[in-house]
Amino acid sequence: MQSWGNYVEVIHLSSNSLSGTLPNETSQFLRLTSFKVSNNSLEGVLPAVLGTYPELKVIDLSLNHLNGFLLPSFLNSTTLTDINLSGNNFTGPLPLQETKTTPSVSSAPSLSLQSIDLSYNSLSGQLLPEISKFHNLLYLNLSNNKFEGSIPDGLPDVLKGLNVSFNNLSGVVPYNLRRFPDSAFHPGNSLLSFPYSQLSPGAPDLTMSEHGNHMKPATKIALIAGLVGGLTIVAILCIMIYWVPWLKHRMISLNRDGEKKDVPQGGSSLSHTSVLNKKVDPSLSSFGFNEDLLPTSRMGSAYDSGDTSSVVKPKDTCYRESIKKDEGLSSPLSILSSSNPSPSKHQIDSKNPEVIKVCSPDKLAGDLHLFDGSLVFTAEELSHAPAEVIGRSCHGTLYKATLDSGNLLAVKWFREGIAKGRKEFAREVKKLGNIKHPNLVSLRGYYWGPKEHEKLIISNYINAQSLSLYLKETDPRKLPPLSIDLRLQVAVDVARCLNYLHNERAIPHGNLKSSNILLETPNMNALLTDYSLHRILTSAGTAEQVLNAGALGYRPPEFASSSKPLPSLKSDVYAFGVILLELLTGKSSGEIFCGDPRVVDLTDWVRLLAIENRSGECFDNVIMDRHDVEHPPRVLDEMLQVALRCILPASERPDMKSVFEDLSTIVLEEASQGK
Repeated sequence: MQSWGNYVEVIHLSSNSLSGTLPNETSQFLRLTSFKVSNNSLEGVLPAVLGTYPELKVIDLSLNHLNGFLLPSFLNSTTLTDINLSGNNFTGPLPLQETKTTPSVSSAPSLSLQSIDLSYNSLSGQLLPEISKFHNLLYLNLSNNKFEGSIPDGLPDVLKGLNVSFNNLSGVVPYNLRRFPDSAFHPGNSLLSFPYSQLSPGAPDLTMSEHGNHMKPATKIALIAGLVGGLTIVAILCIMIYWVPWLKHRMISLNRDGEKKDVPQGGSSLSHTSVLNKKVDPSLSSFGFNEDLLPTSRMGSAYDSGDTSSVVKPKDTCYRESIKKDEGLSSPLSILSSSNPSPSKHQIDSKNPEVIKVCSPDKLAGDLHLFDGSLVFTAEELSHAPAEVIGRSCHGTLYKATLDSGNLLAVKWFREGIAKGRKEFAREVKKLGNIKHPNLVSLRGYYWGPKEHEKLIISNYINAQSLSLYLKETDPRKLPPLSIDLRLQVAVDVARCLNYLHNERAIPHGNLKSSNILLETPNMNALLTDYSLHRILTSAGTAEQVLNAGALGYRPPEFASSSKPLPSLKSDVYAFGVILLELLTGKSSGEIFCGDPRVVDLTDWVRLLAIENRSGECFDNVIMDRHDVEHPPRVLDEMLQVALRCILPASERPDMKSVFEDLSTIVLEEASQGK
């Protein structure tokens, strides 16, 4: 367990023949939610590290030979929901945090545990009143231990299952627990009694009957209120269904007959806009920066460039489409506040269509966090920085922001609802910000605003084009073609960075594609962007990223049979194999191949040629036809063999370390031949 990566979410090793002790030093397991190792032969004490996993919800260590004391962090957890430590040799009291005064519903902390099974151990001591802090508790099994004293009042009324038999408890059973059968308390607990034990056997039933009669009027009132509320809602819906179409028709008629305000639709009237009328509107975003929208022809210069199938139309779709009608824009538009990029009718002055009224923040209510002191700036400075849209992806929009100091930043603005909550988002982003590598564009910080859509991550802006553009460009005057040496160098750089992420950081990149690989001139050093963003996305956001990878041809085949596929080290290897094929063939991973029913995409096409011993037909003509190429085809063949191994089924794929070593060996061989 010490070497397992932090990406692990579920560990189920129950009913095996495991022995030995649980290690006290393991991976941080930042995403672990379920840990089940029941019915084995584990021994020793519980390591304290088990109480440090921040997302752990279920733990089952039952039917082992564990001993010692229980961990206080288990019973005082605010994340654990189910704990089963039954069938061991634990001793000592329940490690509940004592309070100086008797806790009440309003003052006691509400813990998360819903099911506790500590049966068949040797636990002792009294059941302290603090047990009433488990307001969400549904099942409690403390049977077959050595507990003594009375059962405290305060166990929740929602409790559905209870068993405290075979202990040494005494006193009177609390009122709200008398609904459970006698087997929940006996055998054992010979001094534990019900208050009506001296009377007729029917007395407890009478008490429950009276309690039920007492509750009936309240039940009737609740039912009547529910019916009245339901009928009211139905009535409102009927009114809306009837009146809304009429109102829409009425408004359209008014616009046609009277005061219709013209909104400029074409790009020509807006193309020369350079004047900003700023007004303060506290209801708008508390964070915004000047956005110079680039003409369509300049979009996608770096970072997610060319990723057309992954473009998710943002809120400013209508406005940007109006700009596209005039492809000859000579000057960019300046719009303040990216958080409200789509000007509504009241924001555009119909009398002067060349003046756009926009809004700037009156104060910044969010938090800007920078990870190091090499470049210091404030959220105020960032909000006023001119910004250009340089790319869009399934995550959101990427901007190039220019600070007053002249420093350039890449700012990714996440779409609304795609990022996790503040605490988890901050924890994961800070961890990603600590990852540094020569082939990685590291994060510099993040901004968290008070509104749902104000979540940004910040990195250095790299003035470089993506590998995707280099492979697609046919005009050598714009981008020079990549030689064999350069393609091999790019492959080695990317493999080196992935090897670092996998084996030293134990995290996958998760969003590997040629548009996320920048080639920095003049030495063509490869830089990876958008690494491990799935760690800060919601499950819906991660699913969308996986679907996007599938549309682009980078999704591994095993994801098709998974209900909730998540990025992994194996999926990274597959995506890297696809990128190798792009480097060798010059074709796009998402390209559709027609004419052969056996071929669907790039991987199918290359596999078929390799099986038929026609591999030479798949290599890019750009490198095969160059006159200065003296490398034998063996170099291309060796790279192809590495790529084909990477796209094998998951169980047969190599790890990134061996892939990096294989590619590095090709480089060394070529260097020796050159000498």
